[in-house]
Amino acid sequence: MRVRPCHLWSPPVGLLLLAALCATSACAAPEETILESQEHRFVARTFAQGLEHPWGLAFLPDGSMLVTERPGRLRRIDTEGEVSAPLDGVPAVYAHRQGGLLDVAVHPDFEENGWIYLSFAAGDGRSAGTEVARARLEGAALVELQVIFRALPKSGGGLHYGSRLCFAPDGTLFITLGERYTEMQKAQDPTNHLGSIVRLHDDGSVPADNPFADGARGAPEVFTYGHRNVQGIAVHPSTGELWAHEHGPMGGDEINLLRAGANYGWPLVTFGKDYSGATISDR
Repeated sequence: MRVRPCHLWSPPVGLLLLAALCATSACAAPEETILESQEHRFVARTFAQGLEHPWGLAFLPDGSMLVTERPGRLRRIDTEGEVSAPLDGVPAVYAHRQGGLLDVAVHPDFEENGWIYLSFAAGDGRSAGTEVARARLEGAALVELQVIFRALPKSGGGLHYGSRLCFAPDGTLFITLGERYTEMQKAQDPTNHLGSIVRLHDDGSVPADNPFADGARGAPEVFTYGHRNVQGIAVHPSTGELWAHEHGPMGGDEINLLRAGANYGWPLVTFGKDYSGATISDR
């Protein structure tokens, strides 16, 4: 059995399933909410509770799930909604503002190799950035932890870490990254990782067919650039194409089809306005 690839959702991990992971012990179970869209009517029921700012979720082959809590805990929730104690072996994280323990993904061949992947903010208030580690899940612990990617340069502040993880049909791993807010102009420079989506092999090495693999025109890891803060990414179930959801400023959210080496414009091209109301781009 191969684990299903990534899904398109946005923090604090939601749409319907993770919205049903109650973040306080005060919710009564089963709590039920009716949600009406233009096309459908949904019923959301509380499945698990007692979590503190759940951010990422990944299903295991047995139907249980791994859920990250942004302060730095990883828990397993079984098919009945029972929440485990925090798993051992989780890397230290910088839990400040939008940073902390963020996404979790399961290797497509998890049943053979046991690898899971975590994205998280690492560093301190003066120098922090997104990192990705992998480890083997053994019982209630992570073992053989190894950091396979560090976004550079690091910077101060606590915003725009990106951090969604997605395995593509060819087995490569995509990592979405923000431009850390204060460094927005660097999103137009593919020689750094800020405001980019990177593509790696499952061990962190660089695929030879990446658009900047030779390092001459961009960082070898970079697949696309010119992003603000991508926090959703998904594989189209029929075409295998990659779609990404980008948080823009006011009125500037985007859903993009990803093309190797493409520049997605931020901050030179955006429909969004600055939170002060000022114009960011006239294009």
